[in-house]
Amino acid sequence: MIPARRIGLYGGSFDPVHLGHLLVAQSAVEELALDRLVLIPAAQSPFKPGSQPAPGPLRTRLLRLAFAGFPRTEVDTQELDRGGISYSIDTARTWRDRFPEATLFWLIGEDHVAALPRWRDAPLLAQWLEFVVIPRPGAPPAPDLPPPFRLTRLRGFPLALSSSQIRTRTAAGQPIHHLVPPAVAEALLQERPYPPSNP
Repeated sequence: MIPARRIGLYGGSFDPVHLGHLLVAQSAVEELALDRLVLIPAAQSPFKPGSQPAPGPLRTRLLRLAFAGFPRTEVDTQELDRGGISYSIDTARTWRDRFPEATLFWLIGEDHVAALPRWRDAPLLAQWLEFVVIPRPGAPPAPDLPPPFRLTRLRGFPLALSSSQIRTRTAAGQPIHHLVPPAVAEALLQERPYPPSNP
C-alpha cells in the first residue's frame, strides 16, 4: 500500500450529510491532490453549545452511505467514541501521531476562520495543519491570519445548502431528494430523526 502523504481532515456535525459536503470533499481531493480524505463526525461541536445532534451511529451510517464508492475517503469516529465536546487538537494529534511524515490539511468553513486563533492549542494546530477554507455563499471573505497559520482556499463552487435546512424540511415532511444522496434520503425517511417539534 502506498503511504498517505497528503491527508485531509474534514470534521463537522454532518447532521445530516448533504450534497454540499460531497462537493466539498470532491473539490478537496482534486485540488489538494489528497491521498486520503477523512470525514470526522463530531460528538458535540464547540461552535454549537446546547445543540442535540442526531445520534452518532445514525450520522456515521449516513456518512458511509453518502460516500460509498467515493474514492480516497473514510469515516473516522474517534470524536464520537471519545464523547463530550470535540476539540480539533485531540483529533489532529491522533492523525499526526499515526502519520508523522504526512502533510495534514484541516477543512474549515469560511465563517470559522476568524476564530481560529482562539481555538484550543491554536499555536500547535498552526504548526501541524494547513487550513483549507471552504467558501460559504453569502459569508464575508475569511480574513488573512498571521503566521504560523497557513490558509488555502478551495476553488470549488459552493452549494448554498445547510444541514439545518434539511432538518427543517425533513421535520415538515418536505422533499429532500434534491439536497442529499438518494441512500441518505431513504434512510432519513425510515429513521425520521428530526421530529417536527425539534427541526
